[in-house]
Amino acid sequence: QVQLVESGGGLVQPGGSLRLSCIGSGFTFNNYATSWYRQAPGKERELVALITSDRSSRTYAGSVKGRFTISRDNAKNTVWLQMNSLKPEDTAVYYCNAYLIINGRPYNYWGQGTQVTVSS
Repeated sequence: QVQLVESGGGLVQPGGSLRLSCIGSGFTFNNYATSWYRQAPGKERELVALITSDRSSRTYAGSVKGRFTISRDNAKNTVWLQMNSLKPEDTAVYYCNAYLIINGRPYNYWGQGTQVTVSS
């Protein structure tokens, strides 16, 4: 069965760092673009960072550019989000996503989410 298992969330002070991890199983991980999304209370879910299946391209939300880095290792079926210089407004549930489209048919998988809280 398809799974995306996230870890690494927690409580951190402003200016601190966290690294989130997501391990996929039950599907061909190396064929999928992978992303991190987040959702804060009362707000819409937003795309934070994306990396293509072959690591040729990365994109970031403007609010995190320069502070966050997305990476992946297809041999380990793992995608990471390194978060530095964290701010209280980064507080949210962070979700891992894997996405693929073949002949117009989407394949879209989600992790369960991990809580990140930035507070002094």
